[in-house]
Amino acid sequence: MSERSSGAFLVGLEFEGTGAHPYSWRREDSRAEDLFTPSYWVDLVTAADRGGVDLAFLPDSFGLQSEGQHAVRGRLEAVATAARLSAVTSRIGLIPTATVTHTEPFHISKAVASIDYSSAGRAGWQVAVSDTAEQASLFGRKAVQGPESAWEEASEAVEVVSRLWDSWEDDAEIRDAASGRFIDRDKLHYIDFEGKNFSVKGPSITPRSPQGQPLIAVDASRPEARELAVARGDLIRISATDLGEANATAKLVHANAAALGRSVRVLLDVDVLLGADRGAADDALAELEEWAGAPYAPHSLFYRGDSAGLTVLLREIGGLAGVDGVVLRPLALAAAVEKIAADVVPTLNPRPTTGPTLRERLGFELPVNQFA
Repeated sequence: MSERSSGAFLVGLEFEGTGAHPYSWRREDSRAEDLFTPSYWVDLVTAADRGGVDLAFLPDSFGLQSEGQHAVRGRLEAVATAARLSAVTSRIGLIPTATVTHTEPFHISKAVASIDYSSAGRAGWQVAVSDTAEQASLFGRKAVQGPESAWEEASEAVEVVSRLWDSWEDDAEIRDAASGRFIDRDKLHYIDFEGKNFSVKGPSITPRSPQGQPLIAVDASRPEARELAVARGDLIRISATDLGEANATAKLVHANAAALGRSVRVLLDVDVLLGADRGAADDALAELEEWAGAPYAPHSLFYRGDSAGLTVLLREIGGLAGVDGVVLRPLALAAAVEKIAADVVPTLNPRPTTGPTLRERLGFELPVNQFA
């Protein structure tokens, strides 16, 4: 595999319900009956953690899934799930999605910072927006926004969160028992943010976390999100139909980020359906499509076959100059996690079972506090 500043080809897993396919719950091995229990998430994410998977992406949305009444409906809140997982994992990065459109950035900042503390520096945040009338109606605070407006607001929200994460200097807690002073008040800062969508004074109620700035992930497959991804994202997810397109897109993202003086990691989404061989995987796909009553439309590059073939594909992707890693999106999650953790990831770069903060392990520098 090609040399990278992060030192390794990154492997992330997306933990979406019973799988990326909305009818995967009907499989006998789906564990759908456990979907809303802690054991389901603990079992799957700890297996990925033990196997050396680098990142656990936990999708979320304010809206119910739209595929129909016979598909998976409902989900647990991603930030709370990540908090539960922080206590039972040791290495894997925890990247919950938190939607900003109807959420105050102050609350997101302290929630993600708290996970960074409870995980000893392994937290991230995938930024998302809500741009449907259905989701706006759940709140009644404002009318539905178009995608461009929603992502413009998201950019402001990320700026607010970033400032709040820095509103305590690293040594603001002095804990001087002799004088009775716990905090050096001169090292707490009001952020005094005034924008189009938010007015936030601060400081945060949570001290600066182990990473200083938890990693920010952005799905750049939506055109409206690309400017934010390059300007603010650390982990930038892309989609592509083939490796040539993936490499070209990744190189462009790196070039645009470099023009802003930024270093990023570009991760290619790969839909995955594993079976004993290609024929078994094709049969599994046919079953899912029969239940759905429609062909499956891949989100990005689509692999189906056995674990050995997936390893070959990942090594090929690892040879691309622009792509720093992948986010695997299993169509059937429970059946895939153990195979990926046991048979695929260990064949790639050696991975320590523990380590420093996620930011350091992925090759990012610890950021200097902007108020110091």
